Amino acid sequence: MRGRRRFRTTAAAVALLCAATLAGGCSAGQGPKSAGTRPAAEQTAQPAPSSTPTPPPAPVWNASPGSVAAVGDSITRAFDACELLADCPSVSWATGTDPAVNSLALRLLGPERLPARSWNLARSGARMADLPEQMAAAAARRPELVTVMMGANDACRADAARMTPVEEFRASFATALARLRAGAPKAQVYVSSVPDLKRLWATGRLSPAGLRVWRLGVCASMLADAENLGPAAEARRTKVRDRVVAYNRVLREECAKDVRCRYDGGAVFGFAFDGTQLSPWDWFHPSRDGQARLAEIAYRQITRK
Repeated sequence: MRGRRRFRTTAAAVALLCAATLAGGCSAGQGPKSAGTRPAAEQTAQPAPSSTPTPPPAPVWNASPGSVAAVGDSITRAFDACELLADCPSVSWATGTDPAVNSLALRLLGPERLPARSWNLARSGARMADLPEQMAAAAARRPELVTVMMGANDACRADAARMTPVEEFRASFATALARLRAGAPKAQVYVSSVPDLKRLWATGRLSPAGLRVWRLGVCASMLADAENLGPAAEARRTKVRDRVVAYNRVLREECAKDVRCRYDGGAVFGFAFDGTQLSPWDWFHPSRDGQARLAEIAYRQITRK
């Protein structure tokens, strides 16, 4: 009897002790669990720290670069802007010194710094396959900004069948950007869209002078037989325009892969050059006034926030 009473007394004491314990849990034959302790299955699992590194912030675009290198073709060399069949780099939209054009480099650098801090490395007749070499030459000067206007000659061929294939165009442009990055990793790049050659045809075909000079073979894939509005001629012109649209898509996509590259969003392609903005000698290349319009477009794109 005394053993039973002792057992009941001990059990009662344990029960009272458990009731008074905030931890709230005892099992038969055990004392109270220590405060704050839960079974492993009841504990809340803590998330493992993330192992994915935070990407570095994109570089801030510098709207006031201190040096400019221009690469491209006859448009950047201002071919036929001052005289027949000649480059006129002084009126180039990119690096020209003529205050009437007010080139991009003149606006960014001012007349004092422009001669020593800008370089026109474009070449008349160049196609996208020539851009890697031009970009390497630009990289050697370590410019803060490189302007690119290239692609019109890839579409302007003796006939539409000879236009540069789109994937070749893409490979050359990607290689050109890689060449620049190898020598000038922090240079910013402004990429102009290729002009709408069919719109140039629609403007120039209204000029008797334009029609006469186009018969000499200017951009024959688009401008040959310029007065012919038949289905075959229209299909040829549409094919050339579609190829220019594809080139501009490549420029946009490849530029987007480079955090220091800015595409013009199709601004040059969408610009409607009128008769005063086309060369009076070939009705194809930009005139002095046309060069000024290109400079305005570029400056607006480069300085926007």
